[in-house]
Parts: sequence; C-alpha cells; structure tokens
Amino acid sequence: MPADVKICGLSTPETVTAALEAGADLVGFNFYPPSPRYVSAPKAGELAKLARGRARIVALIVDAEDSVIDEIARIVDPDFFQAQGSEGPERIAEIGKRTGKPVIKVIKVRSLDDVAQTRAYDGIAALILYDAKAPETLKGALPGGNGIAFDWKLLGQGNAARSFLLAGGLNPGNVAEAIRVTGAPIVDVSSGVEISPGIKDITLIREFIAAAKGGR
Repeated sequence: MPADVKICGLSTPETVTAALEAGADLVGFNFYPPSPRYVSAPKAGELAKLARGRARIVALIVDAEDSVIDEIARIVDPDFFQAQGSEGPERIAEIGKRTGKPVIKVIKVRSLDDVAQTRAYDGIAALILYDAKAPETLKGALPGGNGIAFDWKLLGQGNAARSFLLAGGLNPGNVAEAIRVTGAPIVDVSSGVEISPGIKDITLIREFIAAAKGGR
C-alpha cells in the first residue's frame, strides 16, 4: 500500500526540488548543529520557500532552547516541529503551545518497552515517529540518521500509535517491505538516500519515493 514520504535532512535547493518533483509529501530540515545535515534557520528559510504549498515542512530539533525554537518558527514557519531528543511530554506540550505548531515526537525503539513509551504522548504529540535506538557501542551516534533499522514487528506487538511515521535504516530496497510489515502511513528517510553523510543523492531520492508509493 502506498505511503506518504518524508525526505529529511535536505540541505540544497537541488535535492529539495528533486524530492518535490518525485512526489515527497513532507520535507525535513535538521537544526541539530553536530549533524552533518545541519542547516541554519536562514538557509532553511530559503529552502522552505521551494516547498511551501507543495509539501509539509518539518523542523527537526534536539533538546533545543526556546530561543532556537523561536528563531526557527519565525524564519522557517514549519508545518511541524520534530522533537528528536529527550523531550518529555511536558516539553512537547510547551513547544506546541509556544509555536502554535503540531509536534512530532520521536520514539527510539529497540524493544517492546520502548514502543510502550508512546502512550505517554497521547493527546500531546500530533504524531509519533518510530526510529531505531542506536546501540551503545556505536561511536559517534546521532539522535537520528544512523542508518540502523529496528525489528518492525515490534510495532504490531506493543502499544504503537495508530498514526505514525516509520524511520530507521530505510532505503529504496527495503521501504516497500517495511510498509507491508508495519502498515506505516508515512515513511521517513535521511541517510538511506545519501552517498555520504549529509550528501543526498537525487537518484536515490527518486527511487525511494517510487518504491514507497508502489511505483516499481
């Protein structure tokens, strides 16, 4: 079954345009400075102009301070904030109230206990994004974009959200199977369409979207 597609960590006009032309439903910009996908608010504001009215714009933050959130809200005016760090339910509610924007909360999954965290965000987060929890042995692990998958079957065994985004190790070769197993209404990719960390490949973007939407 086709799913909506979010291409995250975009940083150039060429890759944003390619994602839009291929049918991306959401585009994500990363505001976490240690990430190779980081973009400043002014740069993201320019990129967002390309997507406005064509796809929903998502601002990825990691335990960001209010001043950073305010700057992103003012300059980029995203459709969603995506909280990728340790933000708890109270902080998610604060971000939503402060910005007037719906907030996507990322839940990092390795076990059923991780999936069960979802319930704490009922009625608070607009959407849940399930990503893989990086192993402790992975050096230089980021809050997302590590290219690691988790056991998708866990979402059918725990208290998973009814409407969610699926991320973690997705690529053009496995996204169709991931959708089949999880029933994910939205799939999210970053490193799976890159040729090196932070460098998106236009061909891989097109292939991913086609696969997710049943185009092959």
